[in-house]
Amino acid sequence: MAQAVQPERLCVGCRQLHPKDRLLRVVREPAGEISLDPTGRHPGRGAYLCPNMDCLRQARRQGGFSWSFKGRVDPALYDRLAEAIGAHEEGQP
Repeated sequence: MAQAVQPERLCVGCRQLHPKDRLLRVVREPAGEISLDPTGRHPGRGAYLCPNMDCLRQARRQGGFSWSFKGRVDPALYDRLAEAIGAHEEGQP
């Protein structure tokens, strides 16, 4: 039997392809609100980020989320993502 293909997504920080289930999904909902999507099922445009601080720094410096969402993003988004990455690194959900 053929093995199932693992979907890959591009990290907006390091610009590398990684398996989708290892990345954090950030979604811009149809109403325009940008939030973290832990389930990966919220409607809207998604952008993916490796769960580490180096990729977050690169995404912030390069404007990765602004590029992905085709518009400006609130700088507070990066602070919320830093908290989520810190929790992820500690092993919390």
